[in-house]
Amino acid sequence: MTSNTVITEKKITRKELKQVFVRSIAYNSSFNYARQLNLGWAWSMMPVLRKLYGDDKEAMSEALKRHLVFNNITPFICTLLMSITAALEEKNATVDGFNAESINEVKVGLMGPLSAIGDSIFFGCIRVIGSSIGASLALQGNILGPILYLLIFNIPNFAARYWLVFKGYELGSSFLTSVQESGILDRIFKGAGILGLMVIGAMVATNVSVPLAIMFDESTSLVATLDTIMPNLLPLLFTGFVYWLLKKEMKPISIIALMIVFGLAGAFIGIF
Repeated sequence: MTSNTVITEKKITRKELKQVFVRSIAYNSSFNYARQLNLGWAWSMMPVLRKLYGDDKEAMSEALKRHLVFNNITPFICTLLMSITAALEEKNATVDGFNAESINEVKVGLMGPLSAIGDSIFFGCIRVIGSSIGASLALQGNILGPILYLLIFNIPNFAARYWLVFKGYELGSSFLTSVQESGILDRIFKGAGILGLMVIGAMVATNVSVPLAIMFDESTSLVATLDTIMPNLLPLLFTGFVYWLLKKEMKPISIIALMIVFGLAGAFIGIF
């Protein structure tokens, strides 16, 4: 086994990590079908690579080859993997005999689990909360609707990217092992799923309306009667029907068109 000689002096500073954070904002702006987000990844990593390899053209060429392979991770927490990779690149630049191939192996191993975490938190939870609050205000004609949506979604997005770029460098390649051993990954998935479902349920109750005009007599309507059995039963059934159509692979545009036609026909014959 080859003995490794370690140079203890750190080369990467907060300056390079901050530059990685800023560049990560454009991480998914350059997409291609062959290697997906590899261009944005390599561009984001350039401050670190320049600091580590400087004018060594051969080392820089090898580093860029490593970071121009297939790459795809959810952008909201991409800086965590970038900074973990930066820590590995630093080892490659300062440790004799370091296996450079392990850098891409770690990247590939972490892309899936980290994307699952990021999507669950940001798409399955934060975006749902933001859109629920924003849509409720927008339906009332309040200009704060879209503004609050953007703030609720993007403040955690950029805060997470900024914090994780330093945390990932601190954790290095031990991140995945630590997360798996602690069991926090399963708790994150479960908690985000529960919260997301609760918010979706609240959205259905507050934002979906089925204004049936069917009356049993002059003072008793079908909607009021159903609400005494189960409040907001019709919005729930309508949402379930739309979900069923989506599961049948019906296109969203077709569903919207169907709802418009159904609403106009119902208003014409007097049931709405």
